[in-house]
Amino acid sequence: MSITETNQSLPKFSDLINAQSLLSKVVKHTPLERSKSFSVMSGADVHLKLENFQTTGSFKVRGAYYKIANLTPEESSKGVLCASAGNHAQGVAYAATSLGVKSTVFMPVFAPPLKVIATRSYGAEVILTGETFDDAFKAALEFQKQTGATFVHPFNDPHIIAGQGTVGLEIFEQLREVDKVLVPIGGGGLISGIAIALKQLNPAIRIIGVEADGAQSMKTSIENGKHSTLNSVNTIADGIAVKSPGNLTFEAARKLVDEFVVVNDTEMAHTAYLLMQRSKILAEPSGVAAMAAVLYQKTDIKGRKVVPIVSGGNINMSILEQILEKGVMEEGLRARLQVLIPDQAGMLKSILSILEKMKANIHDIEHERSAASVPVGHVQVTLTFNLQDTTQLPAITNELEMKGMKYQVLN
Repeated sequence: MSITETNQSLPKFSDLINAQSLLSKVVKHTPLERSKSFSVMSGADVHLKLENFQTTGSFKVRGAYYKIANLTPEESSKGVLCASAGNHAQGVAYAATSLGVKSTVFMPVFAPPLKVIATRSYGAEVILTGETFDDAFKAALEFQKQTGATFVHPFNDPHIIAGQGTVGLEIFEQLREVDKVLVPIGGGGLISGIAIALKQLNPAIRIIGVEADGAQSMKTSIENGKHSTLNSVNTIADGIAVKSPGNLTFEAARKLVDEFVVVNDTEMAHTAYLLMQRSKILAEPSGVAAMAAVLYQKTDIKGRKVVPIVSGGNINMSILEQILEKGVMEEGLRARLQVLIPDQAGMLKSILSILEKMKANIHDIEHERSAASVPVGHVQVTLTFNLQDTTQLPAITNELEMKGMKYQVLN
């Protein structure tokens, strides 16, 4: 039996109620906020379920805490472990420490340093091993054989699913007239729990699963009619980059999820940017997948009350930097020009005078003389600058043309 299979059964609605009773004392009841901006942009009545505000920065702590809280005294004495490079690691570490249980987290050596530091700060022993997640996972299983520690699965476990399902219970308390709930899918623990909760409370509520275009393991499994495994995954949304759902989560999705849609990396990146710019909400790419499905109209939402889950906010700083850079470029508030000019004194100043005239603020300047494409006696200047509005760039390029300068606008 593989790690994505188990002989256990899906949790019942009563299990979710028990989980809520326990978790209400230890996790945040996260806000459900209506977004005027995104409602106007999408044509729907959009309410954001902000699990990025949750303890440890994602929903993962809910399932981890409920799982560890249900261990026997003997199991607790042997500790818990998991293999994760992200939010699950932090959820397990926090939950275990809160419950007085030793935790060990295996991460690949490429794991982002900030996530390693965060996981250690929550009290776990972090072991960095292997070049890939699979290497770290194998090391975790070997450790389990040696110590008898309980492996805390990120999604294919009834306690994990029940804990994540408390998100659905909260949504119903906060907005009973909700029409559609959009949920990001990685392994499927979150959408399984939410679907169990909401379909019990109101079967008319439609549950929409959202996967990354480069990691459609659940959608592929549903289409194949069986629990399936992808050969590889490729997406910036590392939190939902899962090759195979669990057999439990596949069963829940097959029975309870109404529709499956996909969003690509560009759509998630721009959605993350818009969440920051319009709503001052910081979320990671996997955390905005459901919101991206709303903004890019992946399902019929016109005039409906919809709740996209913003599932996590633990974004890598390098990805955040790229998202911000691309976001301001796409909105026309930053531009990059490549200009070929004679390598003579005063030529650069003539370009800068145009930018100054247009009140464009220089962000960066690069010079290139040695490239084969640059003629001898010339220099290729790449200028990145911030703009006050989208009308300025055409005015700037018009001035360059009037001066007879060869330029190229870079995306």
